[in-house]
Amino acid sequence: MKQIITMLALATLFSCDKNDNEADAYGNFEAREVTISAESNGKIEFLNLDEGMQLEKDAVIGQIDTVQLYLNKQQLMASKSTIYSKSANVLSQRNVVQEQLKTAKIEQNRITTMFNESAATKRQVDEITGKVKVLQQQINSVETQNAPIVNEVKSIDVQIEKINDQLKKSKIINPVKGTVLAQYAEPNEITAFGKPIYKIADLSKMTLRVYFSETQLSSIKVGQEVNVSIDENKGAKTYKGKISWISSSAEFTPKIIQTKEERVNLVYAVKIIVKNDGSLKIGMPAEVKL
Repeated sequence: MKQIITMLALATLFSCDKNDNEADAYGNFEAREVTISAESNGKIEFLNLDEGMQLEKDAVIGQIDTVQLYLNKQQLMASKSTIYSKSANVLSQRNVVQEQLKTAKIEQNRITTMFNESAATKRQVDEITGKVKVLQQQINSVETQNAPIVNEVKSIDVQIEKINDQLKKSKIINPVKGTVLAQYAEPNEITAFGKPIYKIADLSKMTLRVYFSETQLSSIKVGQEVNVSIDENKGAKTYKGKISWISSSAEFTPKIIQTKEERVNLVYAVKIIVKNDGSLKIGMPAEVKL
């Protein structure tokens, strides 16, 4: 009888240990991958890139040929100078007429004063007034001639700004800090707008996507710390993770995911942020214990 009681106690203890060691959720690691594509057309002059390379944000890693863009810009600059010379001629004519108008107005004031003192005739007043109106009309005419020239200069300025933007985008600038996962282009190749050059991801922090059943939702919350384990040669390696997101809607259990309860049909996706020491890889399986 004593032996039977001992065996039952050991069985109960083993059962408890098994339940305690069972994971609450399973999933795989992922990272936010960014595919960097060309923003210009042409030959890749140089590309300082290799798979596994660590890149800093805003680092210039490549250059696409800009000879044609440079020549187009020089042509526009020359056209702008030519148009400016036309505008200068028109404006010089306006300045001459403005000086004549200034003199005429002085004469108009003098004759008007003399007329008020009965020292000038009405005909003299009318003549100077008419001269002032003619000069004002000439100035308006000259300014009208200059308006299309000004608009043409503005149009060329817009074209130059577009080329400046294309010249800027001809530099291949890394937008995010991370590790190069894949390289799709090589130096001296011809690339085109939208063609992928490389893929990068920040692997310093990995995201573990796991699935919890509805009955487990009350045990988790955003910001909660959990234990994340991966398999290694000597057993399991444990990390500290923090829940960053919990799905607001349920979904059917993915086939690749094991669950604590085999009969669970609907689960909730959860993301857990884990600091990477270099051992965590994209796609690596892991388990979570609350």
